[in-house]
Formats: sequence, C-alpha cells, structure tokens
Amino acid sequence: MCDQVRWQLQQGELLIVNPRRKNGLIIYKTYHAEFAGPGAIVGGQFDLDVSKLLAVGNLSLVTPSNSQARKQAYKMRRQWVKLTKQIIDNPVPTERAQVILNQFEHWFDVATVADLPDEAFALLVGVLPQTIRKVRNIELL
Repeated sequence: MCDQVRWQLQQGELLIVNPRRKNGLIIYKTYHAEFAGPGAIVGGQFDLDVSKLLAVGNLSLVTPSNSQARKQAYKMRRQWVKLTKQIIDNPVPTERAQVILNQFEHWFDVATVADLPDEAFALLVGVLPQTIRKVRNIELL
C-alpha cells in the first residue's frame, strides 16, 4: 500500500490521514523524516520529495472533500510539525530519543512503537539510530 501512496504523493495528490483512527505516516525525505498524524494533510507541494513511507497503526487516507477540509488538514500537519520541532529543540540527543518514543507510545501503543524501526525515530528527531536503540534498551531494564 505504501508504494502506491508514495507514487500518489510524488504526483502531487492531496490526501488526509484519517482523523477518526489512530494512524499516521512517517514520511522519509532525503535527510530527515516527518510524521503526519491523524487529520494531517499529505502530498501536494510538501511531499514531492518523499523517498519512502512507513505506515503507523492501521493506515487510512481520505481525499479532502472541499477547501475547508484541506485548510483544516494543513493546520493539523503544521501542528504535528510543531510538536516534532519542540522535541528537536532539546539539545540532548538521548532526551530527544526518549521523548519521541514516549510520545508515540502515548499516541499509539507500546506494541505499535516496538514494531517501528530505530531509523524512523532517528530521522524524526535528528539522532543516530543507535541512540534510539540505546534508549529502548534502557527501558527494557
């Protein structure tokens, strides 16, 4: 499914992460990744450079029904970006890793987060994958 969605995004199509489900997309770009959670718009000019997508939860995408729905979805995408930026603003890499893992466990569940690769979280908050791995291993103790 993600390959089809990636193609749609690379074509500039606009879609919205279903706001009625616990789901989202990790959108891999050249040097980082972005998370688009429930209610966020994906595609258009923002995601033409997507290289890979990772579904979080039971992914469901819907087409915006009108300009008001698009406007609201743009606001939601901006909120998800702002939330990630707040995490990134912390200068301590292990703390950024801990916070992103905690946030995802809060938004989804422990099992869903455990299935997501270290690389995805690392690209979201600007740390090395081994930093994510280290923080995950500390949690297991």
